[in-house]
Amino acid sequence: MAYEQELKLYPPVVHQLSSDEKARVQDALWKHHIPSVSAHECCSVLMQTIRAPIGVVWSIVRRFDKPQCYKHFISSCSCQGGLRVGSTREVTVISGLPAKNSQERLEILDDEQHVLSFRVLGGDHRLRNYHSVTTLHECTINDGPGTVVIESYVVDVPDGNTKEDTCIFTDTLVGCNLQSLAHVSEHIALGQRSL
Repeated sequence: MAYEQELKLYPPVVHQLSSDEKARVQDALWKHHIPSVSAHECCSVLMQTIRAPIGVVWSIVRRFDKPQCYKHFISSCSCQGGLRVGSTREVTVISGLPAKNSQERLEILDDEQHVLSFRVLGGDHRLRNYHSVTTLHECTINDGPGTVVIESYVVDVPDGNTKEDTCIFTDTLVGCNLQSLAHVSEHIALGQRSL
């Protein structure tokens, strides 16, 4: 993909996909993950392959009301409005991090296309005006069912920080969440296979 370096895809998992899978991922990138960014914002696109069926992974990702199921930086979540576009949640961050809480709104929840998007409205943290889009795509991994998760974000660069520093910090958080999502999903999928 010609724009791979420009978007800073991390990690570069595209080479593991078949031609059809690459085409679906490319379509999703153009449709959902190439944001317009102003001079005071930064963005990134991260990808994660998961050895679990898309239905298993989506059942975790779509739970806007329970992000702590795989986002281990979150200790609790209180959701208002259920699981529908416009719902809001208040998340409490685990102690020891440079954050306390975050107020967030669900922007997109598409069960058919496997797309979830949320926006940060406020809170005690450094991710101002954070907006994220997550899409899931079926793939084959080692002749078994797999999922490619693509997550992109746009966030303000805080005063006194550089775009690079802001992206490194945010990529680390998002990357940890994606690795945790893979671990939880694969564990559930393994349990389902052994039933």
